[in-house]
Amino acid sequence: MSIDFIARIVGAILLSITGLQLGAVLAEAAGVPSDARVPYVLLFTMVGTLAGLILTPWLTTRPLTAVRKRIRLVPAAQLLASLVGLIVGLIVAVLLAFPLSFLPSPLREVLPIMAAVGCASLGMYTMSARQQDIANLLAGRFTAREARDGAAASERFVLLDTSVIIDGRIADISHTGFISDTILVPRFVLNELQHIADSSDVLRRNRGRRGLDILNKLQKDSRAPIRITDMDIEDVREVDDKLVILAKRLKCPILTNDFNLNRVAELQGVRILNINELANAVKTVFLPGETMQVHIIQEGKEIGQGVAYLDDGTMVVVEEGRRHISNRITVTVTKVLQTAAGRMIFARPDSG
Repeated sequence: MSIDFIARIVGAILLSITGLQLGAVLAEAAGVPSDARVPYVLLFTMVGTLAGLILTPWLTTRPLTAVRKRIRLVPAAQLLASLVGLIVGLIVAVLLAFPLSFLPSPLREVLPIMAAVGCASLGMYTMSARQQDIANLLAGRFTAREARDGAAASERFVLLDTSVIIDGRIADISHTGFISDTILVPRFVLNELQHIADSSDVLRRNRGRRGLDILNKLQKDSRAPIRITDMDIEDVREVDDKLVILAKRLKCPILTNDFNLNRVAELQGVRILNINELANAVKTVFLPGETMQVHIIQEGKEIGQGVAYLDDGTMVVVEEGRRHISNRITVTVTKVLQTAAGRMIFARPDSG
């Protein structure tokens, strides 16, 4: 039996009683004889019962559910700051209520209530907006520069998805200091990693354990702050969908190397930081006519071709390189091709 159903029944009973009494009072006020009041009473009772069945969830359980979902999305630090601000505001309102009580009526009845609402709202807003400054003050780390700048910029996040954690390169990137925003790992991503690590499939289990190891490395070595958050998106089961919705609410990018998540997020206006694109962007650039030394390790797809790989994983296709397999030779770049999978270099053995 759901809470909505119980609320509807209770609301129907209460409003039916209210309708019964209201119908009797209105019929009496209208001068209807006692023996003719039954239809009025029944009409108001039925209207009250129907209103209770329909409206009660929208006045009770639905608002509470919406508030509960909203609270789950609010960071714990902001929630605590708002609560402290509320308490401080109410204390100030109590202090103001004493002098306001000496004012003439109706000001002495109205102004204390207005002061309570205003002080509570102002306290919550002030503490929530300046929570970082207050935390720095309490920690004794509030510098003159931070005071001048006001630490006005709110904390910015970057979300990690499961694939980029398992990939592992995020640990090296964060260690270099290129990421300055707070790295946010939702609890549902961590749960997915744990589920993968507990898989009966050996490959999946190893991937999951690698992801957990990378998270431990991030927490120890990352120069950017990393945080595990309990923020969740209820009524959504897929992890990728949760990430996209959470990124839209936090107005932050998602760090990933998942092609499908990349496309879905971009369609919904969410910024994506793709590690594969970053890796391609920082690869060494070779121009046609330049020479390099490569180690031919295998045959190519076409007749006579040999294939080598650079240290960054770039594939080098060497024409007439088949006869040089297992040898290190000097080649001349003839063409550089950018593909969806990365950069490919075509070369031929150096005739010089």
